[in-house]
Amino acid sequence: MDGHDERGTTMTGVDPGRLDDQQLMKELETIHRTRHDTLLYGSNDALRIHNERMAQLEGEYLRRNPRRPVAAGRTREGARERCGGGSATPGR
Repeated sequence: MDGHDERGTTMTGVDPGRLDDQQLMKELETIHRTRHDTLLYGSNDALRIHNERMAQLEGEYLRRNPRRPVAAGRTREGARERCGGGSATPGR
């Protein structure tokens, strides 16, 4: 479904706020799976729309899961530990 949101921009798909948790996860899995091909082979419009939709879906996921678990290795401190404890940039 195509429509317009309150800002007047084109919106493709169901408003993420109307999706239940299972539907939201399925939409996120699909958009992440198609990301690489869209980046490499999609038109500029297709990439723009893909970016907008991904941001909508990810924003809704984060809104619903503000305390989601964060893996230690996905933080700056965890990354530094993996790389030998040093900072790649002096002074940081």
